[in-house]
Amino acid sequence: MCTSLLYRDARDRPYLGRTLELSVDLPYQLAVLPKGLDLSSTAKGHPSLRWRTERAVIAITMPAAPPAPGTTPGVGDLKIIEGLNDAGLSFSVQSYSQAAGPQSPVEASRAVLSAADLGAWVLGQFSTVAAVKAALADMPICLEPVPILGGLEMPFHYSVHDSHGASLVIEFHKGVRSIYDNPVGVMTNAPQFSWHLTNLDNYTFLNNIDRSRANFGRYTAVQPGAGIAKAGLPGTDTSVDRFVRAAFYAQFAEKQSDPDKAVQMVAHIMNNFDRPRGITVDPPELGSDHLEVQGQQMDAVPTEFTSWTSISDLTRGLFYVRDSRGMNYIRLDIGALATNSFNATPMAKLMANPADVTSALTTS
Repeated sequence: MCTSLLYRDARDRPYLGRTLELSVDLPYQLAVLPKGLDLSSTAKGHPSLRWRTERAVIAITMPAAPPAPGTTPGVGDLKIIEGLNDAGLSFSVQSYSQAAGPQSPVEASRAVLSAADLGAWVLGQFSTVAAVKAALADMPICLEPVPILGGLEMPFHYSVHDSHGASLVIEFHKGVRSIYDNPVGVMTNAPQFSWHLTNLDNYTFLNNIDRSRANFGRYTAVQPGAGIAKAGLPGTDTSVDRFVRAAFYAQFAEKQSDPDKAVQMVAHIMNNFDRPRGITVDPPELGSDHLEVQGQQMDAVPTEFTSWTSISDLTRGLFYVRDSRGMNYIRLDIGALATNSFNATPMAKLMANPADVTSALTTS
């Protein structure tokens, strides 16, 4: 469903790459939340939690409920799926089907944060993973049904990264919240994050050194080309295999010195997690479950595909995104956004088309 990884350049500056996979096209909105915006979150049976944004935010968003025909979703309707604030803090939502379950009771008189608003709460107020972790220690969070997902209780888990390269995972497993420091900076989907780290212990043999020659008796075997070092990498698109591959690419991809080249490197890395339509299909009698979104038609035989890919330069405050219709990224500079009001635009309207340079090669 989703793959995210943190790449560090030659000067240890962090860059986040992330893909999102679903079996339906959704009307994503690119939104800007300015400083000084008053926000709130309401969980059923509790008073509203209120805060004012101290950080400007760029985010990919979706409404929690199907919007009424002819209406435009407002700041309270749109929920952050992927975002970056002006302090270099990022927030990612990734599918986790095992999230729902009995939750710890909270006094009815206490304000509670709905998990649907976790992204706005994190990005709007904090600058570092350490600050987020400290604030979460005393913040009750409620998993509530998501109307646009047919009433599922927030089937997600969450990643936070900062400009210092620190990473955090917020995970609800069968209703029980866990907060993990993330030493590898990688996240996919189920099973639990702690299980992924244990599974990574089975891959200590991985490295990027090609062993292209070996002796068998009196015969010297020689590889006809480079690339044998990847032979031990798991090859499927399951979350388990993607986690291992993401850790490998983040570890061994060449460390660039120039930030623009580092962004290009992350783009190349994320190409390895790009999934075209039809590469895997899930017949109803054989396949797995998929998120069903109200108002969006799923194919009779679902096929997951990469809906969009984003790259966050956590040091320079640059956010890049492309969707499934092309390979070109658009760039947004959060430091150059001069706005005092909330703004949201359909992501599809902003996507870049390949430049036509025919005229530059035409001779008269």
